[in-house]
Amino acid sequence: MPIYEYEVCEGGCKVCGGKFTLRRPLSAAPLTKCPACKKPVRKLLSTFNSPKAVSISDAKKAGFTVLKKVSKGEYERQ
Repeated sequence: MPIYEYEVCEGGCKVCGGKFTLRRPLSAAPLTKCPACKKPVRKLLSTFNSPKAVSISDAKKAGFTVLKKVSKGEYERQ
């Protein structure tokens, strides 16, 4: 289930502080009001969470083809 971030459009909310996050199914209708104060809200753009950086050796072990840039528009396998 995705996590969505919201902020109150006008003023603030004493309960949520003006920003809050919710887990909502993809099939749920868009949230238009703060569940606490009922003021209008807007959805914020969020970044995704990546567990860790992947090394070249980890990528190869996982079955990915790792390419190295040789020149403009040319790549070769590593």
